[in-house]
Amino acid sequence: MPSGAPSGENCLVDMDSKAGDLFSAEDAHPTGTGGAGIMARLWLPKGLSVSMAKEWIDRRRVSIRPWASFVDQRKFSKPRNFGELCQRVVKNVDTFNSNYTFIFMGLILYCIISSPMLLIALAVFAGAFYIIHLKSQESKLVVLGKELTVPHQMSLAGAVSLPVFWLAGAGAAVFWILGATLFVIGSHAAFRELETSDMEELFMEPV
Repeated sequence: MPSGAPSGENCLVDMDSKAGDLFSAEDAHPTGTGGAGIMARLWLPKGLSVSMAKEWIDRRRVSIRPWASFVDQRKFSKPRNFGELCQRVVKNVDTFNSNYTFIFMGLILYCIISSPMLLIALAVFAGAFYIIHLKSQESKLVVLGKELTVPHQMSLAGAVSLPVFWLAGAGAAVFWILGATLFVIGSHAAFRELETSDMEELFMEPV
């Protein structure tokens, strides 16, 4: 007896078509990202991409030197003169660039984790920026006759969260990170002996 309800294979086809409609609806996301997972639904601003950050980290990981060689105490010695010290710093910064980058990121992470107030300040900044960005997606934000771009939105979020950063001592944290980075990286670059390839390259350079 005929009925309007699908049955058997027709039912499966109908369910597949509905599923396809759901995924195509994700592709119509206003950011134009094609519904790329959860981060796409957050309506991230253009230029801020999780895939870009992951690609940058992957490139750094590929070029990183072995940590065992990086901290090998047998390869550390006092430079004989100021000229050798400068050569070591320049060459080691180029050779261990990725290692130094991860050390810098580790110091930042340690500073943030060890300061609860700084975590709160960063959360306030992220929340303010996200709310401002959502508002700009609904309707253009215009201040003094000019539309707020992404850098302007970040500046506005920074202004809103500035008191919290001040209470968290963000200025002192920045100076601590810079000081610790210069001390750790500078000491390593100055006292770490050059790699054999770097020494050969120096000898081949015209005087």
